[in-house]
Amino acid sequence: MVHNPTIIDIARELGISKSTVSRALAGHPSVKESTRKAVQEMASRMRYKPNYMARNLTKSRSRIIGVVVPEFINSFFPRIIIQIQNFFEKERFRVLITQCDNSPETERRNLRLLEDSMVEGILISVTSKGANTDYYNELLAKGTPIVFFNRSDRSVDASSVTIDDYKWSFFATEHLIYMRRKLGQDNPSIMHIMGPEGIGLSAGRNRGYEDALVKHHLTMSPEMAVRAADITRDEGCRLMSAMLDRGVLPDALFCFNDHLAIGAMQAMLRRGIRIPQQVSVMGFSESQSALVTVPALSSVAQPLEEIGKTAAALLLRKIETPGSESVKAVLNATLNIRGSSDPDALNI
Repeated sequence: MVHNPTIIDIARELGISKSTVSRALAGHPSVKESTRKAVQEMASRMRYKPNYMARNLTKSRSRIIGVVVPEFINSFFPRIIIQIQNFFEKERFRVLITQCDNSPETERRNLRLLEDSMVEGILISVTSKGANTDYYNELLAKGTPIVFFNRSDRSVDASSVTIDDYKWSFFATEHLIYMRRKLGQDNPSIMHIMGPEGIGLSAGRNRGYEDALVKHHLTMSPEMAVRAADITRDEGCRLMSAMLDRGVLPDALFCFNDHLAIGAMQAMLRRGIRIPQQVSVMGFSESQSALVTVPALSSVAQPLEEIGKTAAALLLRKIETPGSESVKAVLNATLNIRGSSDPDALNI
C-alpha cells in the first residue's frame, strides 16, 4: 500500500513539532518565515497532500456538495453545473457530480453515495417524478438540505429553481399559430411531441400547448399529441417518420425539447419537406445544437447560468441557516425565433 505523507512525516524530517508544521502550512503568523518556507519546501519534496476530509470532519464539516442530474447527452446540464462549481469554489466547497442516465434506480444509488460521502447539501434535477420522493424526505429529515433545479418534486418541502413551463409552452405554441396564419393558414394543425410520462414538467408543457389551441379556437386532434418514450434525436426522428408513414403532416410542430425537434426535422428533411415553408418547428431548452441545424431551430431559451447560480445560493443559505424557509424561485425565459419557424428569419 502506498503511504501518503502526513504532517508527522514532515515534522520528523525537519526535527520540529507537528503543530508547527500544521501552523506553517496554514500560514499562521506565529511561524517564522524561514520555518514556513522550510515546511513548504519539504511538503513539496515529499508530495504531501492535505487530507481535507479529515480536517473538515474535526470541525463537523465536510464542505462537500453533491449534484445529481438525469443525463449528460446535451449541453443543458453541464452548463448549469459549471455555474454551480464556480459558485461553490469561491465558498471553499468541493462538488461531487453524478448522473443517472434517466434511471430512478441509479438516481437513488447516487443519492446514497452522496449521503455516504457526508455531503452538506444536494442539488438535484429529478429523473422521474415521484420515484424517489420518500428518499428525498428521508434525507431532509436527517438534516441534509436539498434544492431542486429544472426538474423538481413538488410534493417535497424543499427549495427549487424552475421556469414556468406552462407559460413558455403556451407562448411557443402561440408563436407557431401566428406564423402559420401569417402564411395564410387560418386553421393550422399543430402537432406536439410530448415528453416521457415520468418527467414531471412534461405535463406543464402539454397543458401550455393545449390551452394555446383553445385560445385560438383550433381543434385538438388526438393524433397530433404524441408521447415520446425518450428525449433523444433518434426518438424524435422515429416518431415523425411514423407520422409521415401514416400520411400525416402537420403544419407546425412543437417539441418537448430541442433534441426531439431536431430528430423530427431530420425525418422531414430526408423526405423533401421544406422547413419552415411547409412545417414550422419549435423546440424547448435552447441547446447549443439549435444553432447549428439547417435551418436554425427556434427554441425556448432557459437562463441556464442563472439557474445554476440561484440554486447554489439557495443551497448555501440552507446549509448556513438550516431553519430558513424553502424558496420556490421561478425564473424568466426567452423565445428565440429562428429559421425553423419563421421564413423571415431564414437568412438571419
